[in-house]
Amino acid sequence: PMVPAVRAMTPAPAMRATTLPAPMPRFLAGSGSPSSVPGSIADIAARVQPAVVQLNVTTGQGGGTGSGFVISEDGYIITNNHVAGPAAGGGAIEISFADGSPSPATLVGANAGYDLAVVKVDATNLPTVPLGSSADLQVGDAVIAVGSPLGLQGTVTSGIVSALNRPVTAGGEGETSFINAIQTDAAINPGNSGGPLLDGTGSVIGVNSAIATMGASESAQAGSIDPVQEAQAAHESAAILV
Repeated sequence: PMVPAVRAMTPAPAMRATTLPAPMPRFLAGSGSPSSVPGSIADIAARVQPAVVQLNVTTGQGGGTGSGFVISEDGYIITNNHVAGPAAGGGAIEISFADGSPSPATLVGANAGYDLAVVKVDATNLPTVPLGSSADLQVGDAVIAVGSPLGLQGTVTSGIVSALNRPVTAGGEGETSFINAIQTDAAINPGNSGGPLLDGTGSVIGVNSAIATMGASESAQAGSIDPVQEAQAAHESAAILV
């Protein structure tokens, strides 16, 4: 009888253990991404915030808060006249830096016509905000505002340039008018005054100064901004006085 041929079975290859890479973590908004896209709002805010300060001003009639930004490593800070100016009559100014450390400051120069003032702290090697130019701004350009609205230090908002050369009133209170302001829809509230308005590179193009409201409404606010060239001139004048 025929004997069936027996075929040797080739053993199946041994299974090799495979280690799959661990899934990359997903960073949700506000969860603390380890890095920011260069040029993004988060990147600009991280670079600029160390040089943005809060001013706590006290006078015989009370006190208030505002914002400012360091423009020189030896302690010169730009802010609004309606923020720091009241301290000229025997008041006091305390600077709160981004890390929470306080420092007394002295009013060294002011220009009520442009609602600008310069204060100085006794410090060295401070982080600074780069000064840009508002000369080439166009309606629709993206802008970022940093400051302490309602005392909330380190607040960042963004928007666009809504209009140029707007006549506005210093501090929104009717004291003195100035012209050639920049209007933006970036949210600006009391306490933002004196903080920087930044362009898409993170350079200062203006100083937050006033809020325009539609009638009695507290919504639909538009921030009015001083051109940065005036801020530079105020610093130069103050440096000469000191």
